[in-house]
Amino acid sequence: MTSAAVTSASKHPVTIDGLTVIGHDGPMVQPLDAVIEPGATLAIIGESGSGKTLTAKSLVGLLPRGFRAEGTVTIDGRSIPLGSAQQAWRSARGRAVTLLLQDPFTSLSPVHRCGDQIAWTLEAAAGTRLSGAERTSQVEARLAEVKLPARVARAYPHQLSGGMRQRVAIAAALAADPALLIADEPTTALDASNQAEILDLLRAVQASRDLCVVLISHDLSLVRGRTDDVLVMRAGEVVERGTTAAVLSDPQHPYTRALLEADPARAAAHAGPSVDDRVAPLVRASGIVKRFGERLVLDEVALQIRPGEICGVVGESGSGKSTFARCIAGLETEDAGLISFEGVPLEPGRRSRTPDQMQIVFQDPYSSLNPMMTIGAILREALGVARRPKSDVSVLLELVGLPAEFASKRPAELSGGQRQRVAIARALAPEPRLLICDESVSALDVSVQAQILELLLRLRDELGIAILFISHDLAVVRLLADTVTVLWDGRVVESGDCAQVLTAPTHEYTAMLVAAAKRDTEAATQPVARED
Repeated sequence: MTSAAVTSASKHPVTIDGLTVIGHDGPMVQPLDAVIEPGATLAIIGESGSGKTLTAKSLVGLLPRGFRAEGTVTIDGRSIPLGSAQQAWRSARGRAVTLLLQDPFTSLSPVHRCGDQIAWTLEAAAGTRLSGAERTSQVEARLAEVKLPARVARAYPHQLSGGMRQRVAIAAALAADPALLIADEPTTALDASNQAEILDLLRAVQASRDLCVVLISHDLSLVRGRTDDVLVMRAGEVVERGTTAAVLSDPQHPYTRALLEADPARAAAHAGPSVDDRVAPLVRASGIVKRFGERLVLDEVALQIRPGEICGVVGESGSGKSTFARCIAGLETEDAGLISFEGVPLEPGRRSRTPDQMQIVFQDPYSSLNPMMTIGAILREALGVARRPKSDVSVLLELVGLPAEFASKRPAELSGGQRQRVAIARALAPEPRLLICDESVSALDVSVQAQILELLLRLRDELGIAILFISHDLAVVRLLADTVTVLWDGRVVESGDCAQVLTAPTHEYTAMLVAAAKRDTEAATQPVARED
């Protein structure tokens, strides 16, 4: 197979004229025009509901039922009416234009090998079946182009990491040598460690092919430096356009300025030292993989926590969040990936951790405290491990808002909130720089939860301690965390500034969690009649 076979020969610009999308209630996207030169990338940015995804889908004839498009797109010298029937679009999709979706599980068949799926596109473009040797050669060439080994052709999508799956999806999308690639949030379903890598790969492939690309994104930090021009959309209308560098450095429209101010990267730089990008991470985890038997529990999970930062990890039961916390703490051994503390890599397992690095507070304080020991004995034991004087028991109790006389009590004599305060005091004995809270308020009454959250915030402010807060409760995380990472089926689907993610989620799973939390808000605010 020659290199020309994987290089687009088109030198024509892509021209969009009068693109309009009409929905049930009238125009959803106002007429827009754009020109994309060969080898260039046009970014379309805006909040959820701005019309950017409708714009993308209209360019490949894949609008949802009830929507129709008007206008034309000229690709490789061929003019295509955007309102064309599906039969006309079928002849254009793949050969002229192709769509890369945000989640490779959506675009790849889970029951077919990756090589077969790339071959289908190759054969559809050729109009004939390929011989075995030619099929193998071309599939391997497409995999090599996206930096994947030939063995991936024999794998099923579920056997690959999220980043590798997206690379396969890119290979399949480009197999028919289209002139235009529409990439709709192509990294949203990936963890932070893979996002930039995938976009940089797209940029390199694009340059080698002189490919025209439309990149749909909400993430301004990813758009910067990787796109040439930008359209800013709001409520279906383009409110600003120009070169990416000019628009993002000197926005003219108030909406664009608001987007830039809301950008998590910029927000972090204005949120104080707890989320200051200039401060090196205290803990960095990248590419964390964990299996229990045949079940993949963590799939290349990445996260970083800065000193004094409260980082929330949310997701439903079974999402992998507690397993991830236990890998950070060394209570589980990850199968792959890297965890570092203050820049120093940690070996999997507990032996490489020291008590003053990190401590963990579990969900149920009653089961984590020895019922046969007094509170004083429990805390003296922890102080002994930390080589602190046993007289500091009263200091620890005061730190968590409990009177010194509690030292003579046993766990059964305390309320749930009081027991959790003791558990936190014990974790603070070695003066750790990271406190891991694994569902540490979910077993408490609502009225007590708020008190423990206030305690954690006070401890962060007074001690400068970083907190990794694991929870399924978005309302709790919203009150506490600076940043949030959303886990779904062992994968990071969204992460960033907590207020931004939980106010304007970009992934459908996060949106579902947010909607469910809103429905539960009224019930959650009714306190149960128990006192701490």
